[in-house]
Amino acid sequence: MKKEVTIAFALLVGSFTFAQKSELKDAEKAIKKSNYAEAKSAINAAEALIANADDKMKANFYFLKGQALYANGTGSSADMDAAMESLNMVEKVEGSNGKYAQDVQDIKEQMLSSFLTNANAALEKKNYAASSSGFDKAYRMSTKDTLYLYYAAATAVNGEDYDNALKYYEELKDLGYVGIETDYVAINKETSEEESFPSKSLMDISVKAGTHIKPSTKLTESKQAEIVKNIALIYMSNGDNEKAIAAMQEARKANPDDTTLIISEANMQLQMGNKEAFKSLIEEALVSDPNNPELLFNLGIVSAEGGDAEAAKGYYEKALQLKPDYTDVHNNMAVLILSQEQALIEEMNALGSSAADNKKYDQLKEQRSKLYADAIPYLETTLKLRPTDLQAAKTLVNIYSALGETEKMKEMKAKVEALEGGQ
Repeated sequence: MKKEVTIAFALLVGSFTFAQKSELKDAEKAIKKSNYAEAKSAINAAEALIANADDKMKANFYFLKGQALYANGTGSSADMDAAMESLNMVEKVEGSNGKYAQDVQDIKEQMLSSFLTNANAALEKKNYAASSSGFDKAYRMSTKDTLYLYYAAATAVNGEDYDNALKYYEELKDLGYVGIETDYVAINKETSEEESFPSKSLMDISVKAGTHIKPSTKLTESKQAEIVKNIALIYMSNGDNEKAIAAMQEARKANPDDTTLIISEANMQLQMGNKEAFKSLIEEALVSDPNNPELLFNLGIVSAEGGDAEAAKGYYEKALQLKPDYTDVHNNMAVLILSQEQALIEEMNALGSSAADNKKYDQLKEQRSKLYADAIPYLETTLKLRPTDLQAAKTLVNIYSALGETEKMKEMKAKVEALEGGQ
């Protein structure tokens, strides 16, 4: 009796194997005809029993499944993910030098190219979700190319998909991603401007052709600070300030001399409303980088907001010494000067009509005129550096009018009208 059961079971297993082979052949034929729906159907029929198959049949199954799901680049996003898993299973089953190794590699290269093409196309259309997904898939296909994961994170941020962005950024941090790359540059003879090249060979060709001169290589800045800053900002946007500060401080501990991290933490503290912490951190950064106009500008802002106009003025003046064309500093200097006007106006309005009050009124009016005169150079420079600054132009109209400079007022009023007409 036992012998009869054994024979029956053997026949049953044999029939399963025959069915699997038949379905795999059907899938293979359908793939050759580009009938991927039919191929997927055959694969689904064979999948339930594949666990009991030998490695040779398993490799064949996963190879065909990968092709069916990939569908020559037309598969859905979910199918693409499953296709990658299947193709990876081929190598896991048969090793790196198996029967399907080269074919799998060829398909993976096609997939990678397809993911990158679609991700870039989506980025051009500002479809950030699709672009981020495409770059993520490209990274999963080629994990040595961590730049793709960085692009996935950056485009997720652009699309305000902060959950995925945080996941990608934390993965980059755990990988120790730095992002420093070699940039190949040369001067364009015609424009005298520096241009970048994607490779040294292309740069050398342009130099040899005579269109470019002075070839050189530069290293781009590390992206570690940016990654940690974004992780912290996402935590902060989620209302988890403790995690945000912890992430930033962890990064600073690992990179104590990185001024950009100090500035990032300072800006984060400012967004949290911690102005004293912001000022302290900016001053700390200034010790490391005393000739940084950006730091001086930020100290000017926090000093002005704290009511210390003299300190703010000093920081702004130092910033302009280092960077005379710093538009925002010129603008803020004008704002700082004009911020003193309100106190004068309130004092003028509180005066009576006595001779002494009239005299005081004239003195205060003269002080107000001096404020206007002091602000004019900064506003004019702001408008010169940023010709479309409507607010600066409107402020100048009011000041010229108050000072009785009619011609300048008319000229500036015409500029305001032109700017408003162009909006």
